[in-house]
Amino acid sequence: MVENKVFVLGETRVVVKEGDITEEEVDGIVNAANNHFWMGAGVAGAIKRKGGREIEREAVSKGPVPVGEAVVTGAGKLRAKYVVHAAVMGQDFKTTGSLVRKAAYSALKRAEEYKMGSLAFPALGCGVGRLPYRISVKEMLEALKEFVDKGGKIGEIRFVMYGEEALREAIEAVEEFFEAKD
Repeated sequence: MVENKVFVLGETRVVVKEGDITEEEVDGIVNAANNHFWMGAGVAGAIKRKGGREIEREAVSKGPVPVGEAVVTGAGKLRAKYVVHAAVMGQDFKTTGSLVRKAAYSALKRAEEYKMGSLAFPALGCGVGRLPYRISVKEMLEALKEFVDKGGKIGEIRFVMYGEEALREAIEAVEEFFEAKD
């Protein structure tokens, strides 16, 4: 079994763990979204099933947006207070590492604007977008580093991986990221 990983970046506590993002007790969870915010499969589908259709209705009313942007909605019946919808892809359902980084950074900025003290990310772009977990996590870490370097403050960030394989690859990406920064 792979163990969770905890580290600090600036003043932000970062946790890499296995779990179901819809069960996280945090101020906000991030949805790996398309730029029209239709919530069909993957993380978006799970959020809609557990949190309610009102999340999708509110999100769709705020779109479409350029890929790489993010919007905030209520969280319906979820434990979180908010859902931050990070548009990692357009209607072609394709994404790249740079789009994941841009969307993750936008999600962090929206969370800060809403004064969220804790935010949970899934592996952005890995489901429908088919990015490897390692690339997704590396790009999200780069976005977090840029956010922190520019003075952004969120007390805790969680990278919540669904399944042991995803967790293992995420932890490898974290270890590589910090080795490269030394």
